[in-house]
Amino acid sequence: MKIQAPHVYRNVHELTDVIADIRSKGKSIVTTNGCFDIVHTGHIAYLTEAASFGDVLIVGINSDKSVQQLKGPTRPLQKEHDRTFIISSLKMVDYAFIFEEKDPIAFLSVIKPDVHVKGGDYTPETLPEKTIVEDNGGKIAIVSFVNGYSTTSIVKKIGESKE
Repeated sequence: MKIQAPHVYRNVHELTDVIADIRSKGKSIVTTNGCFDIVHTGHIAYLTEAASFGDVLIVGINSDKSVQQLKGPTRPLQKEHDRTFIISSLKMVDYAFIFEEKDPIAFLSVIKPDVHVKGGDYTPETLPEKTIVEDNGGKIAIVSFVNGYSTTSIVKKIGESKE
């Protein structure tokens, strides 16, 4: 049985009516994106802080194919629908959708967020999406990075525990 969360979308285009409704109510939109392969403390802190920048948090989840391109052939550990379901179930996340590209530029040109958030392991100058966000009147926000938490380190620790 396939379980569908109420705010999970297969792509950003399924959200266009939702986005129009949010805008018509004068609410601000915050976006972020990621693989979210194994949700951990760093993710929760990151998403909580991201949500504080506006009224509605929309999260783009990398597709299985794009995670593999970014992280290598052994990833993702969980399928895109499952990762999207988990993220959309968190109370600070209003909507989540899957995107195919390696970066969020295409979906940001559709959503045109007021704020696009990235973790503290990035700088605005290194983000390929900076231009599209700012050209559409939005801003980039960099949130705190929680040291010691990453899916890669968790996977490594699990591997070491088997030895």
